[in-house]
Amino acid sequence: MAATDFKDYYQILGVSKSASTDDIKRAFRKLARKYHPDVNPGDKVAEAKFKEINEANEILSDPEKRRKYDQFGRYWQQGGHAGAGAAPGDFGGFDFSNYGSFNELLNELLGGLGGGFPGGARTTYRQSTGGGPGFGFETAGANSAQFDQEASITLAMSDAFNGSQKKFRIGGDALTVKIPAGVKPGSKIRLRGKGQMNPYTQQRGDIYLTVDIQPHSFFQFDGDNNLVCEVSISPDEAVLGAKIDVPTPDGSVTVNIPAGIRSGQTLRLRGKGWPKPKGSRTDQLVTVMIKAPKSVTDKERALYEQLRNVRSYNPRQELQNVRL
Repeated sequence: MAATDFKDYYQILGVSKSASTDDIKRAFRKLARKYHPDVNPGDKVAEAKFKEINEANEILSDPEKRRKYDQFGRYWQQGGHAGAGAAPGDFGGFDFSNYGSFNELLNELLGGLGGGFPGGARTTYRQSTGGGPGFGFETAGANSAQFDQEASITLAMSDAFNGSQKKFRIGGDALTVKIPAGVKPGSKIRLRGKGQMNPYTQQRGDIYLTVDIQPHSFFQFDGDNNLVCEVSISPDEAVLGAKIDVPTPDGSVTVNIPAGIRSGQTLRLRGKGWPKPKGSRTDQLVTVMIKAPKSVTDKERALYEQLRNVRSYNPRQELQNVRL
């Protein structure tokens, strides 16, 4: 089958392969605002695009994942296990183009050894550590790690933040998984002894659950696992300053908006972000956007016109001397 499932994450975010981390972050935020489900209610195309943008940002904002992606392309997730005798990205001239996924190639080479796994999971095969070039695999029964499996689990942001327990079934086994508080997108949860049975040793491998978190209507992650959000203020609040309520994972807090704040300026709420492993929290970054009303009352319009007539501030003062 021809390879059709490769995603060009750079193209998805509209950046070049030499883009900096800041360039990627800016591109992600711009597209996320454009395609967010709250902005496009009921639009399945926008929803799919939003998930694709999140996926691209998750890979390209992580230096290690980005390095593997740049080096191995569509096989970047398997690329980190290249044999010791082969150069990075060198698979002995093997043509991958006839395979729709890495697992298809492995199943053909190994005669379908891995079998199936419900719920979109896959068996993880490990390459041999022999010195020869090309694709060499350990024989079945060499170690239990060959029978490890991977699956994904999607959590609501509240479950990931607070921790929870999830029940699901694999084959005839009913499993209860404890989700620790503060798991992040891409985190792995290990279920010991719940993988495939090794017919040679009669020992079972492990299952690794990769965490995915559903997009939230208000909170998002940045590259440092801070929570980021956007709040709107009125023109008079921007000019005069104000105290406003801003949602955090713990509930609303009162935030001081300084007089003269610029649209797009970011305020930092320290310790109000995502849980860290040792008990502290990341920060919550609040981007302030000045939002003009679409309609006003007659009295408001009269006051705005009066303000326009007496206003001394010219926001385009610096443009008067612009020349080619």
